[in-house]
Amino acid sequence: MDNFTYYSPTKYIFGKEAESRTGEMTAWMGASNVLIVYGGGSVVRSGLLARVKESLGQAGIAYSELGGVQPNPTDTKVYEGIELCRALGIDGILGVGGGSAIDTAKAIAAGALYDGDFWDFYAGKSIVERALPVGVVLTIAAAGSEGSGNSVITKTEGLHKISLRTESALRPRFALMNPELTMTLPPYHTACGIADMMAHIMERYFTSTAQVGITDRLCEGALMAIVEEAPKVMADPFNYEARANIMWSGTIAHNGICGTGRAEDWVSHFMEHEISAVYSVAHGAGLAVVFPAWLTFMASHKPARPAQLARRVFAVTDTDDTAAALEGIRRMRALFRSLGLPLTMSELGIADPDIDLLVRKLHENKGDVIGTYYRLDSEATRQIYQLCCQG
Repeated sequence: MDNFTYYSPTKYIFGKEAESRTGEMTAWMGASNVLIVYGGGSVVRSGLLARVKESLGQAGIAYSELGGVQPNPTDTKVYEGIELCRALGIDGILGVGGGSAIDTAKAIAAGALYDGDFWDFYAGKSIVERALPVGVVLTIAAAGSEGSGNSVITKTEGLHKISLRTESALRPRFALMNPELTMTLPPYHTACGIADMMAHIMERYFTSTAQVGITDRLCEGALMAIVEEAPKVMADPFNYEARANIMWSGTIAHNGICGTGRAEDWVSHFMEHEISAVYSVAHGAGLAVVFPAWLTFMASHKPARPAQLARRVFAVTDTDDTAAALEGIRRMRALFRSLGLPLTMSELGIADPDIDLLVRKLHENKGDVIGTYYRLDSEATRQIYQLCCQG
């Protein structure tokens, strides 16, 4: 096990009517004038935004709004939010929604206190040393951004989709998590969220670090719970207990606990980021295509951990590592298929993907050789993208 520092300051308020405590918790984090950042019209139509504003008003918290954040959020909304913060004297950010709204809120929080271009943080030119405090009202169990210091934003010029990781500066001060808010999600959005949280765990599971039994078992246990609960949620969207287990799984998957003491990989996320940046597909759907393809490549190059995952999570009994890995992939793909997720590029709606472009952008953004579990050059990532096209 590697040395590590783990810091997770987020205060989680989990359960029915959690959103009613928005004003209380916003005051608790020290903000008195917040910018509410949210996405499309669902938070308006459901009445959630009105309840949030009512709670803020009752606590004497002033607020302004920035709506219209889109999936795969871009820098344009971030710049707009930064200007609002500076013009209105905003001292806190409230992300209401899923990962896109929260990631945008975090980027605004960092950029509002920075003299330069906020994109410097994402481009690796500067480090986030301070940010406005961020609070979250979560509506989608997926990205885990409610408990992480991470944020993913796409720069519209050049379509560069980059993940920023911070240890503490951008971790939300609080997250209000009511599983009931996820009950009206379209089934496809629920399924994409499930694929996303599974991928967050597997990016940490596939490690080159030895003797990490405790975090192996954390990862495996969380994955087994998701595999068990996912069909229940899809069969009955109003099953509160299943929704609660899935919602908390999304947080556990990405708050860092599963990655302590071990090197993490993240190649599948990097590869998917290029797909969703260029073709604007749902991130979780892209991961349902990319991760099995990455695993298929690993089955013939470094099968030990894929085989371990197959045996411990998907109950595969084959003693040969390659055979076990391939059977585990088959069972994972069957799960994704049962959830209504795509399994190939064409099922993503990409009939003729420009693999040359994807490979070029991937290595421009992430370097000539990427990955920690297995080092991948451009020829290897090309093969994985090609596997994404096969059924």
